[in-house]
Amino acid sequence: MDVSRKLGILVFYAVPAIIGGGIVFHLSGGSWMYVWIYEILLLLTAGGFIAR
Repeated sequence: MDVSRKLGILVFYAVPAIIGGGIVFHLSGGSWMYVWIYEILLLLTAGGFIAR
């Protein structure tokens, strides 16, 4: 996988990280713990795509 494709995957995951983090924060009643869990799961998923 070339560098431009890896960067494209990271950009593709950056939007859900920003928007989804706000949605999770709102739905959880302002708890940062759920936002961190969401972000870590998203990071692991993106890392899995980048690693292969």
